[in-house]
This record gives sequence, C-alpha cells and structure tokens, in this order.
Amino acid sequence: MFKIADVLYVALTVFMGYCLQYFLGSFLESRMKSRWNGLYVAGLYVILKIAVMWCSPPGYEDYKVSVGTLALSLGILSFLALCFYKALRLVTVFLVVSFQAMMDIGSYVTAFLIGKPGNKLPDVWNWCVRERIITSEKSLALIVWIGTVVVLVLQYLVTALLLYVSLKKIVGNFREKNYGINRMELLFILTPSAVGMMICMLLRIIMVTVEDSVPKMLYERYPILVVVIPAILFLSLLSILYGVKLFQDMIYWNREKSGRIVLENQISSLQEHMEEMERIYSGIRGMKHDMKNTLAVIQGLSAGEGNRELQEYLSELNKGLEKLEVRFRTGNTVVDTLLNMKYHEAVRDVPGLKMDAGKLMFPQRLHIHSYDIGVILGNAMDNVIEACRKLKAKEPMEDAFIRISSLQKGNLLILKVENSFDGRLVLKEKDGLPVTDKTDRENHGIGLANIKSTAEKYQGTMDYKVKDRVFILSVMMKNERKEEDGFGSDR
Repeated sequence: MFKIADVLYVALTVFMGYCLQYFLGSFLESRMKSRWNGLYVAGLYVILKIAVMWCSPPGYEDYKVSVGTLALSLGILSFLALCFYKALRLVTVFLVVSFQAMMDIGSYVTAFLIGKPGNKLPDVWNWCVRERIITSEKSLALIVWIGTVVVLVLQYLVTALLLYVSLKKIVGNFREKNYGINRMELLFILTPSAVGMMICMLLRIIMVTVEDSVPKMLYERYPILVVVIPAILFLSLLSILYGVKLFQDMIYWNREKSGRIVLENQISSLQEHMEEMERIYSGIRGMKHDMKNTLAVIQGLSAGEGNRELQEYLSELNKGLEKLEVRFRTGNTVVDTLLNMKYHEAVRDVPGLKMDAGKLMFPQRLHIHSYDIGVILGNAMDNVIEACRKLKAKEPMEDAFIRISSLQKGNLLILKVENSFDGRLVLKEKDGLPVTDKTDRENHGIGLANIKSTAEKYQGTMDYKVKDRVFILSVMMKNERKEEDGFGSDR
C-alpha cells in the first residue's frame, strides 16, 4: 500500500510539474528557445519535490516544519522561474505565490471532501464483517486495499483537476500578460493568493491536536469545521480567480479613461487651432485680395519703357502672392487645421518627409462630425509621423512619405492613410492591433483603438494591411448621423 501511495504521489507531482511550466510559460519568456524548456521545468520540479518529500522530517503538526516546508516549496518555484524564464518582473511574485496557493487549497479541499468520507470506510468494513458479508481475512485485506486506493486516486484526481482549472482560469482572465504592473497593483492581485496560502499553512499547523497523548483531527472536536473550512477554502479560491479578473477589468477601465482624456485634449486643441487658423485664413485672403488690387494699380501707373525693372519686380511679387496659401485645403476647416499643423510638426523631425493629401475630399453634405474626423486623422497622423521618424532614424536614405485620401461609395465615406515604415510590426493577441514600442505604454498605443471606437459611432470599422513596408490604414464610416447625437451637419 505504501508503494501505491508513492506512485500516486509521483503521478500527481508530474502533473503539477506540467501545470507549472504551462502557468509560467503563459506569462514569462523562456530563456532557452528550445521547445524542451517546459519539459526541463516539469522534470526538475518533480525531482526537487520528491527529494523534499523523502527528506522531510516526520511531524507535520510542528509549526516549524510547516513553515520550513512552505518556504522550501516557494524557493523551488522561484528557482525554476529564475533559471528557465526571464522572470525579473513583479508579476513573477504573483505567479509563484498563486501557484503555491492553488496547490495547497486544492489539497485541503479534497482532503475534506473526499478524505473525510474515506475515513468512514473502516466502519463500513467492520459492519460487513459483523454481518458475515466478508468472511475471510484475505477478502477483507483486498477490500481494504481497493477502498484505500480508490479514495487516494479520487483525492489526487480532484486535486489535479482543481489546480488545472484554476490556473487555466487565471491565464484566461489575465489577458494583458505583458502589462508592467506596479507595486500597488501587485499588492492588489497578490493579497488573495497570499491569504489563501496562509490559511492552508494555518490548517496544517492546527489541524492535528493531541489529547491524552492521542492525536486527533480538529474537526473531530469541532464537527462544524467539516463545513466551515471547505467553505473558507472555496471563498479563498474564488477571491484569487475573481481578483485577477477584476484587475484585468481595471486595466481596461484605466486605458479607456486615458483614451477619453486624450480624445478630450485633442478636441480642445483642435478647437483652439481651428479658431486660430480660421482667423489666419481670413487675414491671408483679405491681404491677398488687397495686395493684388494694389499691385494692379501700381503696375498700371508704372507702365512704360523706363520702368521695366519695376514691372518685373511687381510681376514676381504677384506670383509670390499666388503661392501665399496654406498647404492643405480640403474644404473642412478642422481637417485643414490639423493637416497643416501636423505637417509643420513632422518636417521638423523627419527631414525630406513627403506628404500628399490631394485626394482627400469630403462630400458636400458631411454628416460625420468634423471633430470625429479630426480624432481619426489626428491619431492616424501621430502614428504615421512616429513611424516615418523611426524609419529615417534607422535608414536615413529611405524615402519617408504620407499619403492621405478619401473615397465615397453611396453613403459610405472611406478614409485611407498610407505611410512608409521600417517593416517591424508586433500585434496584440487580444485585438490584433499593433503594439506600441514606446516606454510609456499606459499613455501610448491607444491611437488605433480610438480610431476604431470613433468609426464604430458611425456604424463603421477600421482595418489595416501592410504591403512592401507600407502601412495602409482604412477607416470606413456611414455618412449619416442619428438625431439623438446632439449635433447638426457641418463642414
């Protein structure tokens, strides 16, 4: 019987090793590129755990042994994480503690749900002997062996199932696995796991009591604990799982809040620039009109053979006035303001940048709010300017260009932004959008998400593709607005 118990324990430990490499590998990058990295982790974990079991002194009711065993188990997990993964991250602390907590909680839950009823089997066997159902010692020994093995198998199976399902749930809920958590966030998600682990250690210390030199289980003295302890353990398990889910939701809420703040700042900036540019446009148009009339009068007065040089000078001055115009004129004040502002910002950082918006046209009756178009183009321009800047920094001889165009099909307005880039593109697993490589990921990397959100307001969508190191962003929207949105149509 002892050998069977050892075999079952080894089998459970092997499964735990598999779960460990799956759990750590879902969050951390392997140090070795070999596909055998997980096998090494699982194998070494099994060896170390079995060695600890064989070397552990008897007397688990001793709190020193309990604390030492827990510390050693955490040390093994940390050692494996640091040796086989790039684990110098705060999230590694959560992974180690939560894995240990899941193992302990699963073991104690099954001990109460299956082990406690299994302790009643001797009473059943004694009854069978008294009733002459079992008549020989050999039959009794066989039934006792089978019953004990079945209880152990069920106990280990349920422990393994609880561990796997719990870890799978954490991996599924913790979708932002590359998110750089800070210390306060670590404390938030670590607390439920640490509490669950401490509860299990407390149970290990106090579960066995000694009365009159006879060891007794605590629930034999207080039967209500048979219900209370499993309930506490289940609540602790749920707090770990839903704590991770709540943390992930908090990340999304904060990101959405940051996105709204960025949108509000963009709208405020656009309003200010629109008013300023409209004033400048009006002044330029007035000056141009007045100067052309003045020059016409001067040219008329200076007509004659002796004033040829003055005539040529005035002619060149008149040609200069023809060029005195803003670079981009789409007919939409917000877009004109935005494009001219972004262009002048870009040429300072990206030498030789070519920007073409000649094919950017808007319908006569534009029902899409100009601010929403500004949000789309503003975020797109920020992304493409940054991409061109990186391209020029890496490959100064490469051409950096931006092309902006539009197309109308029925009541659909399609905006297209094309730009050159260095060809490096990493996508998020969750939504398939490109990942920002800026250090401050909290306040960056949300531009495409804002574009997509704005397009969806007009029953539209956003798509992108890459062709020969050219990033092509397409935004499609319906050129219509519901009455309840509070805006009228505008140009």
